[in-house]
Amino acid sequence: MVDFDQEVENWFSLKWYLPGVLQNYQWEFGFFLYLIPIIILFLIARWVLNYFISPKLTIALKEGKLKFDLTSLTRFIPQLLIALAVLSLLLALARPQKSNEKVERWTEGIDIMLVVDISESMRLMDFEPNRLEAAKDVAMNFINGRFQDRIGLVIFSGDAFSLAPLTTDYELLRTYIEDIDFSKIESRGTAIGSALAVATNRMRESDSKSKVVILLSDGDNTAGNIDPLTAARLAHAHNIKIYTIAIGKEGKVPMGRGPFGQVRYIDNNLDESTLREIASIGEGSFFRATNNQALEHVFNLIDKYEKAEIKETNFKDTTDYYSIYLKWAIVLFLAWLLMKSTFMVNVLQD
Repeated sequence: MVDFDQEVENWFSLKWYLPGVLQNYQWEFGFFLYLIPIIILFLIARWVLNYFISPKLTIALKEGKLKFDLTSLTRFIPQLLIALAVLSLLLALARPQKSNEKVERWTEGIDIMLVVDISESMRLMDFEPNRLEAAKDVAMNFINGRFQDRIGLVIFSGDAFSLAPLTTDYELLRTYIEDIDFSKIESRGTAIGSALAVATNRMRESDSKSKVVILLSDGDNTAGNIDPLTAARLAHAHNIKIYTIAIGKEGKVPMGRGPFGQVRYIDNNLDESTLREIASIGEGSFFRATNNQALEHVFNLIDKYEKAEIKETNFKDTTDYYSIYLKWAIVLFLAWLLMKSTFMVNVLQD
């Protein structure tokens, strides 16, 4: 926006009446604008009535002596001036403005640790394209929906590994998630207790009012040297809420294709009891997801549950332009008063 002081200096310009300029205004009292067509119709009606009703002097002239002269149009100048003065006054009364708005958003934020199972069973294809890739997709969408929350990432198989500390660098987190694959941890198994302990260790010194662990796994605890329930109690002692998500279907689950392209299946059983008890100890919730849509729905629910209160501060810088049109109205009105004493009104109007 052009500096207001500079615009005021250039007020004596016809640019202020251009449609492009008028359309960009915000009108504080816009109802005055509805009077403009009414005033215009009134002035036209008044001129027509004056033309047909006012007395006329009959003059006899010889044929060919009466010729049109451009100077005769000057009799319309006073009427045009008063019309423009009224128009400018109405524009000033409507109070044209331009505003710059700035919204500052801030929140205390939540600390969230995503704990993702990358054991071999996460290769199963009851999710598209498999369990791990489905988990990565919903984790990515979950991060995209957060605002100023610190989020960390723990992956586990036979061991647990802190892949990313608590951070608000969501671009870095997305990069880490994209790079997750089964080769990140060589030892096989499912060390749920160790994964919870690593997540708790990352969060125990946090002074955030809300600390959350989201544990996603498709198996029982078969590795590690820490019992999952003991790890859950340790997390609860540090005021960490735990959500657990059991991922996978029961029964025969596709696990890939054989050498001749046939789909191979494996019997899959999931003991939910441990994950349920972990969530209960952590005062969170247990969820079961059996397909991509259900898993996405679970993360959406958690996203709604764990929303920090976002506070906004609005700054509005408003510049008024009514004074420009008020000056024009005064100048045009004075010009009209001046012409009332000239031949344009006193002679040519008759």
